Formats: sequence, C-alpha cells, structure tokens
Amino acid sequence: MIELYTWTTPNGEKPVIMLEEIGLPYEMALVDISTGIQKQAAFLEINPNGRIPAISDDGERVFESGAILIHLAEKTGKLLPKDGRERMEALSWTFFQVGGTGPMIGQLHHFRNAPEKIPYALKRYEDESRRLLGVLESRLQRNDWLSGGDYSIADIMNFSWARSGLDAVDGHATFPMLAKWVERIGERDAVKRALAKLKAAKADL
Repeated sequence: MIELYTWTTPNGEKPVIMLEEIGLPYEMALVDISTGIQKQAAFLEINPNGRIPAISDDGERVFESGAILIHLAEKTGKLLPKDGRERMEALSWTFFQVGGTGPMIGQLHHFRNAPEKIPYALKRYEDESRRLLGVLESRLQRNDWLSGGDYSIADIMNFSWARSGLDAVDGHATFPMLAKWVERIGERDAVKRALAKLKAAKADL
C-alpha cells in the first residue's frame, strides 16, 4: 500500500492526480505545512528536506514530486513511454516544471503576499512567470499534450502550476491554448476525483 503525505498546494496535487489516473490503492495523510509539522523529526524521516509531497511505497520512501511521478509511472508502465522521443519529451517537460514554472510562479505568489513589497522582485517573477507560460503556450499550439504524443506525467506535473500561473498573471486571454489545455485536464475524471479528495480531506481537519 502506498502512503501519501501531501497538502493542498500545486506540488501536493500532483501525486494525488497521478494515483487516481493509474488506479493504485493509496492512503493519504494531509500535512498542514502552515503548522511547520513537516520540519519535525518524524516527517524528516520521510523527506529530509521537510517538504511535501512524499510517499512510502512498501516501506521505501520517495520524495520530490517529479521523482514520485516517475517512480509511479515506471512501477505501473503507465503515463510515461518506455523509450523513444516521446519519453524524452515527457521527461524534459517534467523537469521544465521542476526548475521553471514551480519556482518562478511560487516566488511570484510569495512576494505578492510578503509584508514588504519589493518592486524589483515582483517584476522579475511576474515577467519570468509570463515567459514560462509562453513557452508552454508555444508547445501546445503544435501539440495536444506536452510529450507530443499521449497525455503523460509531463501534463500532470505542469497542470497545477500552469493553472495557478494563469490566474496569477490574468493570462487566459494571452495564453489561450494553455488555458484550453488546463481546462481539458481539469475535466478528466481522475483529476476531478483527486481535487475533490484533497478538498474533502482538508475540510475534515
């Protein structure tokens, strides 16, 4: 049985969506990161970096969302091609999110909500968020899914941050193909189940 430790953030949504898509049984424990519990010794045994998400799969820990999705894809043979160009594209767009949209859009939200408003930081992270959303827009003008083939872990990885980024920069009109892609993913049954489970679990805390 997979034990999932997560929260209702863009990074936290990814493994829930993945698990719903591939149909593996799992137990979900919400880790309220506003309390700092993820920095305590018990959780550091699961993720030494003290962040969500993380999983325990038959006693073996996996942390970082990209690593989790790759592990689950390889475990089941689903949502990641075994070889060829589409696999390389899926992995490339997976790590595009890890090193790009996640950090930049995350910092944009951070500085917008900071008690001290720093114009340079706000401009830098909004400009970079827009640039990265534009990269996704360009890709999706020529492809239905990021791998260039079927729906894959690359789409799951980028979905929540793209949705957050579009809202943050009011970019639905500027990036129409990206907005349509976000809408299509949001209409998938597995995605609806995942987001509903997270919402219900948080409401029960």
